[in-house]
Amino acid sequence: MDLVKLKEVFLVFLKLGCIAFGGPAAHIAMMEEELVKKRKWITQQHFLDMVGATNLVPGPNSTQMTMYCGHARAGWLGLLVGGMSFIIPAVFFTLVLAIIYGEYGEVPAIAPFFFGIKPAVIGIIVSACYKLGKKAFKNWQLATLGTIVMGLSIFGLDEFTLIIGGGLLGMFGLHYFKRNQLTSVFAPILLLAKPLAFSLTSSSIFLSFLKIAMVLFGGGYVLIAYIDAELVEKLGWLTKAQLLDAIAMGQFTPGPILTTATFVGYQLNGIAGALWASLGMFLPSFFLVGWLVKIIPLLKKSAMLSKFLDAVNGCAVGIMIAVTLKLGFQIGTDWQGASLMALSIAVAFVFPKVSALWVILGGSVLGYLLLLLI
Repeated sequence: MDLVKLKEVFLVFLKLGCIAFGGPAAHIAMMEEELVKKRKWITQQHFLDMVGATNLVPGPNSTQMTMYCGHARAGWLGLLVGGMSFIIPAVFFTLVLAIIYGEYGEVPAIAPFFFGIKPAVIGIIVSACYKLGKKAFKNWQLATLGTIVMGLSIFGLDEFTLIIGGGLLGMFGLHYFKRNQLTSVFAPILLLAKPLAFSLTSSSIFLSFLKIAMVLFGGGYVLIAYIDAELVEKLGWLTKAQLLDAIAMGQFTPGPILTTATFVGYQLNGIAGALWASLGMFLPSFFLVGWLVKIIPLLKKSAMLSKFLDAVNGCAVGIMIAVTLKLGFQIGTDWQGASLMALSIAVAFVFPKVSALWVILGGSVLGYLLLLLI
């Protein structure tokens, strides 16, 4: 065990965990600058290979990259330390915000600042849908599949069933099966599973987020669709308004966007709920990355798996669009909300390099000022 390298991994990813705002793409860009160009831990090609591999399994791509890079630098302990040192600061910051929100979120003096946050989040999600859509809809078949899934989701069909069904349809519809090809596919059967516990406890919170983590393809923003399906529509533990607040709070903190789970867990069951939700959300990635380290060459050659994931990503983006439309209609019922939502969308597309943090802060301040005018 090389303690010097392990210390390097800890300090580098702890720093990134404290300053990495802007979402997975920004996180990966920071890692490339820090680890490839500056420190030369790994080659550009090795880094690119690892980036590609994160799209082959569910979970948070940028967080999984910290684990890959940690392993490349300091072995299996590096994988563990790299992931934890990146995740823990974001969980801590999100938990602090959740506690503050829980104490003061409904106080009249504070609540007006949250009025403008919800419309601002819509702009961020619309921008993410656009970017993910350009990547996911690689051909007209995938675009059609995503559009059909979007429509079915709007009309209330179960999102998890739509994703697994669309994934299987895409796998067989977009690929001609050949006997010699790899037939074993990472099939997220948990998508079809019903909740193991309907009562709101720490264990049921853990199991719900574990289930989501095991089927979360497409990046952090797709979490919105999955939480909406599982906790809002299916279990009724959360309202859509609370979901928007959770998304917004996740934007205030650096590190992985999936610490939204920390905020949601706190709203459901206090600090215990926050910790169990965080554990359920991030624990699978450590095992999946450890598994991928050994079988990445095999997965990269799997045409069947590639088609399945293409279809899953297209379906996930379709569901994201459906969720965004439903949230948008709820928010745009008054001129203040509609105006802020339109402004946030405009900013997201006209000034794409503006950090989501500034969009959220700007929406908060503008929302407060608009309410003063009433």
